[in-house]
Amino acid sequence: MKRREMIARMGALSVGLTAPQLSKGERLASPYRVQKQKIETDILIVGGGTAGVVAAIQAGRAGAKTTLIESGSQLGGTTTTGGVSFPGIFHAWGKQIIGGIGWELVLEAVELNDDILPNFSIIPNNDTIRHWRHQVTVNKSLYALLAEEKCREAGVAIHYYETPTSIKQNKGKWTVETVGKGIANEISCNQIIDCSGNAAAASIAGFPLLREADTQPGSFIFRIGGYDFESLDLSQIPKEYHSRLRQNMLINEDVKVESSVNNFPPTVPYNYVYVPGADSSTAELHTKANIEGRASLLELIRTLRKFPGCEKLKLMDAQTETAVRETFRIDGLYKISHEDYVSGRVFDDSLSYSFYPIDLHRDGESIYQEFLKEDVVATIPLRALIPKGSQNFLVAGRCLSSDRLANSALRVQASCMGMGQAAAAAAVLAIKHKVTPAQVPLDELKALLKEHGGIVPEV
Repeated sequence: MKRREMIARMGALSVGLTAPQLSKGERLASPYRVQKQKIETDILIVGGGTAGVVAAIQAGRAGAKTTLIESGSQLGGTTTTGGVSFPGIFHAWGKQIIGGIGWELVLEAVELNDDILPNFSIIPNNDTIRHWRHQVTVNKSLYALLAEEKCREAGVAIHYYETPTSIKQNKGKWTVETVGKGIANEISCNQIIDCSGNAAAASIAGFPLLREADTQPGSFIFRIGGYDFESLDLSQIPKEYHSRLRQNMLINEDVKVESSVNNFPPTVPYNYVYVPGADSSTAELHTKANIEGRASLLELIRTLRKFPGCEKLKLMDAQTETAVRETFRIDGLYKISHEDYVSGRVFDDSLSYSFYPIDLHRDGESIYQEFLKEDVVATIPLRALIPKGSQNFLVAGRCLSSDRLANSALRVQASCMGMGQAAAAAAVLAIKHKVTPAQVPLDELKALLKEHGGIVPEV
């Protein structure tokens, strides 16, 4: 066989062995199409964060057909995606003041992670024992798993990656149009509970909102490691960075119980950079807040690694989103004032408690704090969860009707959990009695909350 003929045959054989073969299952794909569907539900909850999770579970457990839409990928909001895995405050002056479904979630997260509860019998004096040492550290990933499990057990239909675009009312029922990845849903419901944090659903529905000209900064939360703080020569490091290096995401297992006066780390168990004016009310503004938070953290890491003893400093963990403190609030049937809050006023329609100091952050320059006097605990009336001029619409979470100073304390997690449970119970009874939430029988509403573990203020 001639050499040229041999090479030709070998080439043909090689091509035959390596040529790609079409799979029998292959087919031409259809163009991208948006799937449209209609959904009927009793209660629609917008936002699966701190308040929304509890609201959904309460509504489902009380027998209402419940749908929960969440624009992100998991439940829990500030506690999980925001990274403030440090919810509180559930106790005040030696007794528990917020319980129910939120406390149930926190307790299960603590038990399943072998964590340690604070010693609630030791009353903070805000001098040697700070108020936040009654907050409860939880594993944020575990909390998200438990929240989803409890929602599913309660029969809640969860819709991730979905957001409302139109909310209209006709003959007492709501029609809500939503969009998500490959979907466009039309949801018909009797009651809406806005737990978005930004009062997004209330705004789309046309209710007036309140907002400050200057809002508090957000926090981009992270954890660092790779160095030994005790061996650092702090004289070689600018003083402004000392607390950052000391505050190294301590967790309960890092602290000897007998050496901690409160069975809890002696420093706040998370680190963060401020994001001035952080706003999560639109995709554009939320993107901006996240980019600024990540850029600030990257600059901080590069700076810290220049200091003696920190050359091997590592970024151990960073949140996916900037945690936001303040955007919009509803203009409700009642606006909780600063005086209401610090005096511990109890209303006829108070459904849950709130215990946290007035806590106004000022763009990283300072924090204005005002601590409640002994035995004072604030309360939240049903009217503060209902927008003026609305029917069959409630809110829960930091967008409740309140002035700025009161809101700076009401926005914390335990308080939002209590609101979520109260709003859901009101929505359930409004359907049962065929009235709007402001008209539900208060005695029956309070009894329903207590039946599900809620702690209701007494006039």
